[in-house]
Amino acid sequence: MTNIRKVAELAGVSVATVSRTLKSPDIVSPTTRDKVLQAVNEAGYKPNLMAVQFRSRRTHNLVVLVPTIANTFFARVISGIQEEAQHRGYGVLLCNTLGREATEAMYASLVTTRQADGVIQLRACNPFPADAFAPGTPLPMVNACEVLDDAPCPTIRLDNREAARAVTEHLIGLGHRRIGMIKGPRRSPLTRDRLAGYHDALQAAGIALDESLLCPGDFTPQSGYEAAGTLVTRDDPPTAIFCESDEMAIGAISRIKQAGLSVPGDISVAGFDDIAFASYSDPPLTTIAQPAEAFGRQAVAMLIDVLEERARDIQHAVLPHELVIRGSTATPAA
Repeated sequence: MTNIRKVAELAGVSVATVSRTLKSPDIVSPTTRDKVLQAVNEAGYKPNLMAVQFRSRRTHNLVVLVPTIANTFFARVISGIQEEAQHRGYGVLLCNTLGREATEAMYASLVTTRQADGVIQLRACNPFPADAFAPGTPLPMVNACEVLDDAPCPTIRLDNREAARAVTEHLIGLGHRRIGMIKGPRRSPLTRDRLAGYHDALQAAGIALDESLLCPGDFTPQSGYEAAGTLVTRDDPPTAIFCESDEMAIGAISRIKQAGLSVPGDISVAGFDDIAFASYSDPPLTTIAQPAEAFGRQAVAMLIDVLEERARDIQHAVLPHELVIRGSTATPAA
């Protein structure tokens, strides 16, 4: 195992400074602390602190790993996290990871070096190495929103498959049969589950899945705009498009209008999330409302239960969704 002297060499400080930083990070300067933590990460050094000190010493800081703070849905989740953490006497260390595993691991090391107590992860990725904690030590993490399959920690999610089915059934109920879909990132479990729900609804209605109507996206308005361009320039464009996020739906509406078509007169559009802009888009967006702030509040509550040893079993929560019907969907043109 890499020893503390290697860490000191990498950081350009003394062994005593490394030891002091790891044991009492509050008494060293932020610059020194950052250098030492970076060296710890580079060297792969794992201080043998967690087995005992995880329970006995607290910073009352929680690390929040968010894939992108630019996403308005995540902004609402973070708002809920901050509100609940403050109410319970905890601080929040917000980390904009851009979905990079190395960045997530670096920030998660704040827990293993006792600069934070636990992690709220908003992406389907475990940022801790397999040997970070002693056997039997509970993982100090809650996975929320985009959840790992078989997560070894508490989770909070939506039934994305059922929610996507509800949106698609709404479009089918209006009379649409050619329903395009703008998907999320390929590796995301949200994409997998929402695509499955879309397929479920088509299958139940006896509509064959046309994979040429499926377009990739990444939950951003630009990706929705580009995917809608692909769909509306087809010889046989869909009469409705289900977007896996509201931001993509807003981008799609812009592109449809640019093509000289109307929403919903020529093409209906539905989204997912019910972000603040959804009710103010032109036309107002039909979408799935999910309780973003509740994700954040419950994540904090569940994590503190783990940290304070009140959770006997790993809890898995599924929060409710609601189909919100607005002016962006209508019966198809004759």
